[in-house]
Amino acid sequence: MPLTEDQRLIQDAARKFAFDRLRPNAAAWDQGSIFPREVIKEAASLGFAGIYVREDVGGSALGRLDAALVFEQLSRGCVATAAFISIHNMASWMIDRFGNEEQRQRWLPKLTSMDLMASYALTEPGSGSDAAALRTTAKKDGNSHYVLNGTKAFISGAPENDLYVCMVRTGEGGAKGVSTIVVEKGTPGLSFGALEKKMGWNAQPTAQVIFEDCRVPAENLINDEGFGFKIAMMGLDGGRLNIAATSLGGATDAFERALQYSTERKAFGKAIGDFQATQFKLADMATDLEAARVFLYEAASRLDAKDPEATKFCAMAKRFVTDAGFRVANDALQIHGGYGYLKDYEIERIVRDVRVNQILEGTNEIMRVIIARELTR
Repeated sequence: MPLTEDQRLIQDAARKFAFDRLRPNAAAWDQGSIFPREVIKEAASLGFAGIYVREDVGGSALGRLDAALVFEQLSRGCVATAAFISIHNMASWMIDRFGNEEQRQRWLPKLTSMDLMASYALTEPGSGSDAAALRTTAKKDGNSHYVLNGTKAFISGAPENDLYVCMVRTGEGGAKGVSTIVVEKGTPGLSFGALEKKMGWNAQPTAQVIFEDCRVPAENLINDEGFGFKIAMMGLDGGRLNIAATSLGGATDAFERALQYSTERKAFGKAIGDFQATQFKLADMATDLEAARVFLYEAASRLDAKDPEATKFCAMAKRFVTDAGFRVANDALQIHGGYGYLKDYEIERIVRDVRVNQILEGTNEIMRVIIARELTR
């Protein structure tokens, strides 16, 4: 799909930031489990901390296709940090889209500048794919506070981030009893589990978020009680596109490294890229990346246009692009042979970082459930 001149400029800015600030440091961040907060904050100066947040609070007021372009390019530098920025954007968008004016003015200027960083907290130890089964409770204490009890799991940015946009149960079981509330770091009763030791995404922290009689001001409730599940589901459409974009960018980086390596590595007297087996593999990888890119851009365009089939296309794109991205990254490792298994060549980092994208924002098995449901409506 042809891009506008403005979109190409956005794409170029994201690519330059990725190659100048992320790619040279990604291996060190991964191996040292270093959270590069100050480097990530630099993305705010490019407008990447509030991509689809309104301009009056410092946002860029761009669309979902614009966001996909940004996260695809950022991930060519570091998948883990690009994914972190995408989650921050999702949390900020929820406040902008569903919060009242006081909430918008209180939090968003600092979120779009990344003076504050935000996490999104939906998943729990006992409810991942079945999000409506969440058990963290928020009980009203008079008119001034909610008291939260429960645990959120796999929360990106915890314990480093400043705000946690949380899905909690204020009413009956199931989706209708879910609400959204913002919990600020330092709130009494809020604590965090130990840092998770992960296969990938080591450049961003991940931990449980724990509420023990955590008293949160009632004014932090986003929209009305019982509206939270709708917020979560609307957020996931865009979130799935962003995660697909990070897979596409990471896989593109892996492919380009493999293509270059195929011209340098010699075997049996010639470059391995001169062998038809390698050529066919590279041809398939390039084709899969282009097919994934077209699908992602189409789904993002439909979400921007508020197409009634957007949810189906977002689920399709997330499933297709993250599967293709992992396959291409894994094939890039194979082309590198034994060297691909070494950290020095960084391919193994990309493989590890894109693997989780087939799981989060709804597993790819759940994407199939969504697609099938939408087909039979």
